[in-house]
Amino acid sequence: MNTTDFTYILQHPQSITATQISDVKSIINEFPYFQSARAIYLKGLKNKESFKYNQELKTTAAYTTDRSILFDFITSKEFLQNEISQHIKHNTEHLKAIEVSDIEDISVNKSVIIDDALRQQIKDTEPILDPALFEAKVEAITPEDVIDIDVSNIQKTPEETLEIGKPLTFNKNEVHSFSEWLKITSFKLIIREDEETKVESSPKNDQEKKFELIDKFIASKAKIQPIKKDVPTYNIAKAQMIQPEALMTETLARIYVEQKNYSKAIQSYKVLSLKYPEKSGFFADQIQAVKELQEQNNI
Repeated sequence: MNTTDFTYILQHPQSITATQISDVKSIINEFPYFQSARAIYLKGLKNKESFKYNQELKTTAAYTTDRSILFDFITSKEFLQNEISQHIKHNTEHLKAIEVSDIEDISVNKSVIIDDALRQQIKDTEPILDPALFEAKVEAITPEDVIDIDVSNIQKTPEETLEIGKPLTFNKNEVHSFSEWLKITSFKLIIREDEETKVESSPKNDQEKKFELIDKFIASKAKIQPIKKDVPTYNIAKAQMIQPEALMTETLARIYVEQKNYSKAIQSYKVLSLKYPEKSGFFADQIQAVKELQEQNNI
């Protein structure tokens, strides 16, 4: 991949191909802190619905200093928009823009002039155009050959029902879900440091810093003022408390499933069922699938 190709997919990330995804991965391996390359690689995996997407999102978060920018990127319209839907939208708008002027009558009532030679030729070919000559041989089907298939018994596996392995999709309102997902992953923020100038703090240095802070506090003659009785008190924790159902989303429930935290996943779907009663049947199926996974893994 040359500079021109890379610049083009930076400007048109929805057009990235499978070959270019591999090329961008090679660039990332050589330059792991190249944020633009990681962004394009994420977009490519998302377009292909790759099972590698969720893991790569964790890695990208670890290499990102400001994760709010990463969240804005993966929830942007350009990132969520698929290349196919872009083509459909473009073609639809193109068809709507076509002006229809003259309408041609294509009815079959127009008279067709057939000369005698053509009429005779049609008559001569009628015997060999007999449809009966081309009928397929029909074999008798006995009752023993009939297999009854009960469609209702064909069920998806728990993995298919829960869409395990598919890319997690966040929207702008799921900041809490995204933060919770990053919290439960094992990746930590990666900070570049110069090994030569890296100084490890010793317990002795930390202890000295604590004493210096205490000395400064005493030297400034600072005093802790008692709370006045006539000043009203507020329960800040209670005022800022957010109800759990307000933070619960389907994405967060999927995150718990991906992390094999089945108890939390079941509880999440129960909360969602109460929050969205019109989808209670769907959430009931999700809960049943989680329970099956729980039994399979003996958790």
